[in-house]
Amino acid sequence: MAKTDKLAVTMRQTPLGQAKGLGSAKSGLHHWWAERVTSVALIPLTLWFVFSVLSLAGHPQPDIAHWVSQPLVAVLLIALIIASFHHTQLGLQMVLEDYVHDEGHRLIWMMVMKAIVWLLGLAAVLSVLKLAI
Repeated sequence: MAKTDKLAVTMRQTPLGQAKGLGSAKSGLHHWWAERVTSVALIPLTLWFVFSVLSLAGHPQPDIAHWVSQPLVAVLLIALIIASFHHTQLGLQMVLEDYVHDEGHRLIWMMVMKAIVWLLGLAAVLSVLKLAI
């Protein structure tokens, strides 16, 4: 296609047609919603966790292990861990996208960050499961 043909096609497209598929609009909405959903989920989970830990202050370790072994408590702790680590990963991803400008370095740091977040989250979930079972 000649240069003038490309220009003619571009001139006939609407602004939406020209912008479609370009920029951060590809996955930005999903990322934005995921941040909001995890934020909202973390509010009651964090309040529950803080009040629970404060009420358990001073109790011996077997009492705390017994508390964690209750099914509802274990499920809420795992939900808190998953929401926290996913929210952390989303926030760190935004920082890397905003401040690491070299595509190669950004990809490497993104993979390192996600691996660390996944490993720490997995360790936390396994710790709760070990106490719960």
